[in-house]
Amino acid sequence: MKNFTWGVATSSYQIEGAVSEGGRSPSIWDTYCQVPGAIVNGDNGDIACDHYHRYNEDLDLIKWLGVDAYRFSIAWSRILPDGVGRVNKEGIDFYNRLIDGALARGIQPWITMYHWDLPQILQDRGGWCNRESVDWFTEYADVLSQNFGDRVTNWITFNEPLCIAWIGNLWGGMAPGIRDLNTAVKVAHHILLAHGKSVPIIRRNVKLAKVGITLNITPSSTLTENPEDLLAVALNDSWDHEWFLDPLFAKEYPKKMVDRIPFELPIHLGDFDIIATPIDFLGINYYFRQTIAADPEISPVPVKDVKRIGVPRTAMGWEIHPPTFTKLLININQKYKPKEIFITENGSAWNDLIIDEKIKDSERIEYLQSHLDAILDAKSKGVPINGYFAWSLLDNFEWAYGYEKRFGLFYVDYQTQKRTPKESAFYYRDLILNRTTR
Repeated sequence: MKNFTWGVATSSYQIEGAVSEGGRSPSIWDTYCQVPGAIVNGDNGDIACDHYHRYNEDLDLIKWLGVDAYRFSIAWSRILPDGVGRVNKEGIDFYNRLIDGALARGIQPWITMYHWDLPQILQDRGGWCNRESVDWFTEYADVLSQNFGDRVTNWITFNEPLCIAWIGNLWGGMAPGIRDLNTAVKVAHHILLAHGKSVPIIRRNVKLAKVGITLNITPSSTLTENPEDLLAVALNDSWDHEWFLDPLFAKEYPKKMVDRIPFELPIHLGDFDIIATPIDFLGINYYFRQTIAADPEISPVPVKDVKRIGVPRTAMGWEIHPPTFTKLLININQKYKPKEIFITENGSAWNDLIIDEKIKDSERIEYLQSHLDAILDAKSKGVPINGYFAWSLLDNFEWAYGYEKRFGLFYVDYQTQKRTPKESAFYYRDLILNRTTR
C-alpha cells in the first residue's frame, strides 16, 4: 500500500524499567504492583525490558524491521516528577536521545503522551477524578510539545481512555484499582476534556502537528436474536466505545447509556465544545470480538460475557474474528467520518517457545495476515486507513498479567534481556519490504 505508515508500538511502563533512575518519581503502576494479588506472580515493571538502558539496541531492531514509524509513550513522572511545576532535565534528555536515535535511523517517532502511568503524587490529589487534572495534563502537554515538537509531528494525547476509566476506576483491574461508578464517569469526562484542551496547545507549539487520540474498540456480538440480548449488545457497545466517540465527534454522550447513570454527569457549560476540538486522526486499537448476553443483575450495563464454542482464541482467551474488524472500521467511518484512521495497536499473545534458538509463531503470523487483510478490505471500501502499528515490538510487562503473556515480535529473555526475533518479525519485515499485504 502506497502512502501508508508501517510501524511498531510500545509503552513506557511496559518496557522502560529504571523506575528509580533519571529523576523519575513513582507512578500509579509502581503503587498498584505492590498490591498483593493484583499482578500475576507478583510481577512489576521495575526492570521490564530495561529499555531505558537498551534503547539504542531496540532502535536497531526497529530499523532492522524496516518500519516507517515507532509509536512510544512518555512517562509523565520522568518529565514532571512532582506532576506539575519542576521539569526534570534527565527525563527530557532521555526522550531526546530516543527521538534523535529514531530519526537518525530513518524512523519517525510517534508520541503517545499518556499510556496509563499517572504520577502517584497526582493520584494522591484525586487523580483523574479531580477536575484539576485537566490543567495538570495541559501543562504536561505544553512541556512535551515545547521540548519535542521541533522533531515530532505526530501526537496521540491518550491511549485507551476506556481502560483508564472503566478498568482502572470502575472494575479495579488496573491501576489505581478503584471500584466506583461515580469516580469512573468523572475520570472518563476529565480525560476527554484534557484531550480537547491540549490539542490547540500542541498545535501552537508544533509546526505541522498532527494530533489524535487512540481508543480501544471491542465490538459486541451475541449468540441469540433475543431482544434482551440484542439490547445488551447495543448498550455494551454504547458503554465501551460510543461513550468516548460520541463526545469527540458529536458533542454528546450516548443517551441510551446516560439514562442508566444514577447521578448527574460532571459536565460544565462548554465542555463538549472543548472535547470535540477537531482532531487530525483517530487511532484505533483492535484485538478481538466479545460475545455477551443480557444479565439484568449487572449495572450500569446489564451484560455478561459468554463463550463461543469451537472458535480460535489467542493465549489471552480472546476470540479471533477479522471480519468484525472490517465491519467496525466501516461503521466508524460511516458514523463519525474521521479525517484519517491509524491502527495504533493490533496483535496477539501466544505461548511462544524457543526451539533450536528459533521462535516459530505461525499463529501470530496468521493473526497478523488476517487482520491486515481485514484492513485492506475496509480500505477498499473507502475507509481512510493510513497506517498500522503492530503490538508489540517486544514481549513486555503485560499489566495485570505480568510477564506471562507475550505479544512481541521479538522474544525477550527477562533474565538476560536478550532479544530474539520471532518468525513473525521476519514475516513483518518481508511484508514491509515488499510494501504489500498480499
